[in-house]
Amino acid sequence: MDHDKRIDKSVPFVAVNIAVLTVSDSRSLDDDRSGDVLVGRVADDGHNLADRRIVTDDFDAITAIVKNWVDDASVDVVIATGGTGLTGRDGTPEAFRSIFEKEIEGFGEIFRYVSFQKIGTSTIQSRAVAGVAGGTYLFALPGSPSACRDAWDEILRYQLDIRHRPCNFVEIMPRLTESAVTRRGG
Repeated sequence: MDHDKRIDKSVPFVAVNIAVLTVSDSRSLDDDRSGDVLVGRVADDGHNLADRRIVTDDFDAITAIVKNWVDDASVDVVIATGGTGLTGRDGTPEAFRSIFEKEIEGFGEIFRYVSFQKIGTSTIQSRAVAGVAGGTYLFALPGSPSACRDAWDEILRYQLDIRHRPCNFVEIMPRLTESAVTRRGG
């Protein structure tokens, strides 16, 4: 699909503030290739890097950082890389789901579809998830640089661009925290 044909150039671009979290027991800023991919993509596409951190694959440590970013009005989006596999230490999806107010089920489905085109059935091991909390979008990606490139280049680049049609995540950001209204009658 040619996603670029879905960009309405008559609409002004809106940069969003994105925090990048690498979940790893062994990485540092010096060798965080996946975090580097995301930080580069954020900048190249005109968005703002709000913060960048590395945290061990620990439920409480992950949730503490993500909750702080959700509470920070200067962070619109959190993208985490790592900890989405099946091993005993992989707990990023569980940490993120404990924070979600709403899950974006389609994100994981589309990510695995994109990934399937490149790595086949091995994508079944990915537990990429996304959701919303406190008006902040939260995305948890696998820890490989190629998975980060795939997620950004095929999904996030477009959904985080207000010019993408027919819809995108940015245009509904102001409505993420509105209260639910119960409708009765017809």
